[in-house]
Amino acid sequence: MRKTILVASVLCFVVVTTVRSQSVIGKWKTIDDETGKPKSIVEVYEKSGKIYGKILDILDPQKKDKLCTECTGDEKNKPVLGMVIVKGLQKDAEEFNGGSITDPVTGKKYKCFITLEGKDKLKVRGYIGFSLIGRTQYWHRVK
Repeated sequence: MRKTILVASVLCFVVVTTVRSQSVIGKWKTIDDETGKPKSIVEVYEKSGKIYGKILDILDPQKKDKLCTECTGDEKNKPVLGMVIVKGLQKDAEEFNGGSITDPVTGKKYKCFITLEGKDKLKVRGYIGFSLIGRTQYWHRVK
């Protein structure tokens, strides 16, 4: 009986650890599309059953104090550092979708979906209309 409980406990620990390591939740390094250099650190988190992403750090010291001058509404002229750029994604099979992503450089909002491409690589797609017209970025987990 004790062996069964021990085996079950170890198995539960392995499953929980594996599931946690395969989560979109965590800190991710974004990469600049044009230069290929690291751009920022975004924390992806869950709130009320939905997924959000907030800019925790801007890696270019000259851009740390940048404001989102092109944004509209409540985000207009707010600091990019600390801005929630991914909003309201919900799990749908192997991806999260149904929310939006804001490009703090242009201020434009796009529909968005994210999916894991391995435990340390996140595919982030922003698009207009349907997902064929858009742009994909790959973010890398910060350890």
